[in-house]
Amino acid sequence: MGLALRLSAGDEPQAAEIVQGAWVRALPQLGRFRWQSSLSTWLGAFVVNVWREESRRRARGAGDWEVELGTAGVAETPGLAVDVTRAIEGLPPGFLSVLVLYGVYGYTHDEIGKMLGIASGTSKSQLSRARAALRRALGK
Repeated sequence: MGLALRLSAGDEPQAAEIVQGAWVRALPQLGRFRWQSSLSTWLGAFVVNVWREESRRRARGAGDWEVELGTAGVAETPGLAVDVTRAIEGLPPGFLSVLVLYGVYGYTHDEIGKMLGIASGTSKSQLSRARAALRRALGK
């Protein structure tokens, strides 16, 4: 749930939907889990994939990341934390997922690669680009 909350920018109903979707997909596959990675990494991949699909679906309908990520009302709260939150929420989904998985949850690039179906080098590249995008957005 923590990963889903981070990815959905704290939107609890959306995070609950993501977790439910992940469980629905993961449980039938549990017998195929081979313990080549940690169970949390394996389950996290389902969470990330459901979040990505939901993000794409919402983007097609809403077309506005701020609306999609539930940041309505943030503008009334001044301060750097709000600027950072907005900058993070404005990242493309690939950058955001790698940033959250690496920076918040501490997954390695190899684990992130397995979760997202990308090479570990791609994970490193996306993290670097996410950090650069955040610096640009914050004027640093």
